[in-house]
Amino acid sequence: MRLMGKATLVTGAGHGIGRGIARRFGREGAEVLVTDLDLEAAERVAGEIRDAGGMGHAHRLDVRVPEQAAAAVEAAVSRFGRLDAAVNNAGRTSRMPFLEMTLEFWDELVRLNLTGVFVCAQAEARQMARQGFGRIVNVSSNSGIRGGRGRAAYGATKAGIINLTQSMAIELADHGILVNTLAPGPTRTERTTAATPGAAFENQMSLKRFGEPDEMGAAAAFLCSDDCTFTTGHVLSVDGGFTATGVMEG
Repeated sequence: MRLMGKATLVTGAGHGIGRGIARRFGREGAEVLVTDLDLEAAERVAGEIRDAGGMGHAHRLDVRVPEQAAAAVEAAVSRFGRLDAAVNNAGRTSRMPFLEMTLEFWDELVRLNLTGVFVCAQAEARQMARQGFGRIVNVSSNSGIRGGRGRAAYGATKAGIINLTQSMAIELADHGILVNTLAPGPTRTERTTAATPGAAFENQMSLKRFGEPDEMGAAAAFLCSDDCTFTTGHVLSVDGGFTATGVMEG
């Protein structure tokens, strides 16, 4: 129960990793504002949190719109009285070969994956600065650390999140706000159809399996808890060893 009584907000929490984080926060004792562009999905996850004995509330949020981000933070403060921690998870994984990539595809991913994190983090940080404390976790990916085929746009957005986090950590430290990045590896979600991550991933992984959304939630819970007091600007890779791997042969 590391987050007992903490007021939290999770974006993109209606599905996948965001759902896992929101549910884990609920089990850790947090009050959770479950936000998603899909309000029905957000309401379903909030209901799952309540059914498990936690405190979950749904709110529709398009992370690309500053007014909606500010309204989501205001909704959290109105309901909880403050905002202790926020996880900016909303985004999309899309691939396209570099030579075929259109500007429209590039702009769409940048707007959602990177600008969306900036928009929400700024709204959250403004509230936390008024309080004099807070925790922000921005969700990147191992694709933001290492390159991959078809991932020029996606990887660039996730790499951008890492540098954005580092810059935020420097500027917000004086306000009592810690900012870190969670970098998931291959994770099993509702859309996963394969039994294993596949050879392209497994050949680079010490733990040859998918991560689970709850494992991402556990890592995010640490970064948002009172156990995390001297860690800021850090990238926590939860990826089965993928980004750490060099030569695998003995």
